Amino acid sequence: MSKGLGGKRGMMPRGGGAGMAQQLQKLQEEMMKAQEALGQETVEASVGGGVVKVVMTGHLEVRSVEIAPEVVNADDVEMLQDLIVAAVNEAIVKAQALAAERMSALTGGLNLPGLF
Repeated sequence: MSKGLGGKRGMMPRGGGAGMAQQLQKLQEEMMKAQEALGQETVEASVGGGVVKVVMTGHLEVRSVEIAPEVVNADDVEMLQDLIVAAVNEAIVKAQALAAERMSALTGGLNLPGLF
């Protein structure tokens, strides 16, 4: 026999709905601030032993791409293209991990779909 969500009755104090709404509003404000801050934070990814580096913000905006001169070869443009794609994809993964880490700190590790 189920006893409800918490398994026990009377877990939430009377009038707790208003307090819960205030906590949710505060959490939402903190999450918005954290999202804004992510736009200022950057991650760096490098591939090919550092011959291609990409710097990206937590909002997935590419800030810079550095390419070592020795990797630029007119006879092998495909390799350079592949290195750039790999560096951008690695930067995206790092930026998403940074966002998840920042949001997790606010949500206490709860998996809340659609928040980031």
